[in-house]
Amino acid sequence: MTKEIASLGYTVYFEKNLDSLASFISTREYSQILILVDRNTNDHCLPLLQQVIPQISDYDIIEVDPGEENKNIDFCIGVWKTMLDFGADRKALMINLGGGVVTDLGGFAAATYKRGIDFIQVPTTLLSQVDASVGGKTGIDLDNVKNIIGTFTQPQAVFISSLFLKSLDERQTRSGFAEVIKHGLIFDRALFEQTQYVNLESDDLDDIIYRSVAIKNEVITQDPTEKGLRKILNFGHTIGHAVEGYSLLHDENPLLHGEAIALGMICESYLSHKLNGLKEEDLQRVVQRFDAVFDRYTLKTEMYDELLMLMQNDKKNEAKQLGFALLADIGKCDYNLFVEEADILESLNFYKNLPI
Repeated sequence: MTKEIASLGYTVYFEKNLDSLASFISTREYSQILILVDRNTNDHCLPLLQQVIPQISDYDIIEVDPGEENKNIDFCIGVWKTMLDFGADRKALMINLGGGVVTDLGGFAAATYKRGIDFIQVPTTLLSQVDASVGGKTGIDLDNVKNIIGTFTQPQAVFISSLFLKSLDERQTRSGFAEVIKHGLIFDRALFEQTQYVNLESDDLDDIIYRSVAIKNEVITQDPTEKGLRKILNFGHTIGHAVEGYSLLHDENPLLHGEAIALGMICESYLSHKLNGLKEEDLQRVVQRFDAVFDRYTLKTEMYDELLMLMQNDKKNEAKQLGFALLADIGKCDYNLFVEEADILESLNFYKNLPI
């Protein structure tokens, strides 16, 4: 059975078999179809797509290396050059088949190539299904600052199938689950409560994916270009993005996006408690929820200066003030709140000193 959500001029399709994707392609006249993959989705997800669309062997495949460290201008230039080598014109279609790196990078490459060609998103990780593929944000990183270059460009459609999730390891699944928990924290207390009972290894995640996307869609349709309400989706991301950028630069095994955002949400829940009225017991519930899913990351005081520098380059800042979205309650989030560095450092110390 296919479920649909109408978004900003396009449809998000939820189905196991991807028949809607096959129908989408067969009913449109594109001069050429390109598929952007990384090494993992080329091996594990492209064959699943080929079962639905046998003519996929006629399409032009562009492969990039996996990992956030490759979501940069150099790899984007490589994608543009390959599109040019394939002779792609403005009536071509780009299919982005992959996780958040592929959907962000591919969306940006398509949105800017020859001033924009059509693209669709086929997210293959839990993270990209509930977050990166929906909402029209495309972008790349620069100097370890996340998503600092990008556009708001809507895809022609998004196709979500839990079949792809079978190719994920447990760590990748947990990373995506952080964004599901976030959607509950900022908008839907019932979803937050529901996450306590999800078994990521055995449960069918279709319903929780649908609910998570529906929440994000409800927010972005009210504020497509992040002038107001959409900023609540950044909860956990001011500190989380800085930690993610630091880890990419310094750690042999860098944090995944969701792992860094989970840390960020704990710190920013502390700020929510101190500055925005979140109850102490709810702060502790947030800590317990993430502790049940994620291992702790070792924060050290000597990291703080670099973390603050990364935060100062965050796209949410205004007039050199550090911008945050903070919880007022579980299920309710405020935005356009500016926080002093001393309070940020206090939140980092809160995380660092949590009992194991």
